[in-house]
Amino acid sequence: MSTAGGTAAASGWRGFLESPVVGMAPWIIFSLLVGPGRFEISVALALACSVALVLLGRLANRGSSWKLLELCDVGFFAGLAVVGALASEGTLHWLETYAGEVSNIALTLIAFGSMAFRTPFTLQYAREQVDPALWDTPAFLRTNYVITGVWGLAFLVAALAGGYGDLVLHNPDNLWTGWIIQILAIVAALRFTEWYPEVVRARTRRDTGRPGPDPPPVSDLLLPLAGLLVPIGIAVLVFDNMWWLGAALVVAGTLLTKALRRPGTGAAPSA
Repeated sequence: MSTAGGTAAASGWRGFLESPVVGMAPWIIFSLLVGPGRFEISVALALACSVALVLLGRLANRGSSWKLLELCDVGFFAGLAVVGALASEGTLHWLETYAGEVSNIALTLIAFGSMAFRTPFTLQYAREQVDPALWDTPAFLRTNYVITGVWGLAFLVAALAGGYGDLVLHNPDNLWTGWIIQILAIVAALRFTEWYPEVVRARTRRDTGRPGPDPPPVSDLLLPLAGLLVPIGIAVLVFDNMWWLGAALVVAGTLLTKALRRPGTGAAPSA
């Protein structure tokens, strides 16, 4: 590999590790995998992912700061691993049932708590990707408050969905509350994290009179969610008794995806 190629690869690797989405990967893994009979493996995978991200982050960029989310990752899942190893059978059953909600509530508190202390957790990642001159600008700070808030809402939705499945339906593996709603919330937050900064940058260029593309339309934000309706519909057809709903989701996802992909669809976000 050439020096230039190696430098580009290293830079891309650092950029990947400096994304707040990567810092949330252990939580996403755990909340989606945990359930009856899966507590130990879910904790082990989440803890391994947490430690790997911390080590890789230090190796890829020795000058990077310690991230609040990374430290919470390791501490939370290490604590769960110890509790799970020492817990009685009854406690372990409770953890298998409700650990997904506990982790989602913990993430919700981290997100809104970091905002309350005026340090939204995405700020630490974002500052390593932009010029220091932008760190204290209103647009940069507001962008991180909005993105952190969206992630807080996404994990709150996941916690409420999981709690409804466990406490009301008494079915931790319910297709809708245990999987579909939670996945949709996470995918929506992931897409918003990619889409919204582009909107802010385009608006800033426009407001300062600099040339550049228009803000990406709302259709760009909604397209991945529309596309997700098709596999969700197939899952409903296969695993749920409501075949008519599965078929409707497949049709709706196909039609919405085609409509959102048409040139000129979707209005640019208002200023």
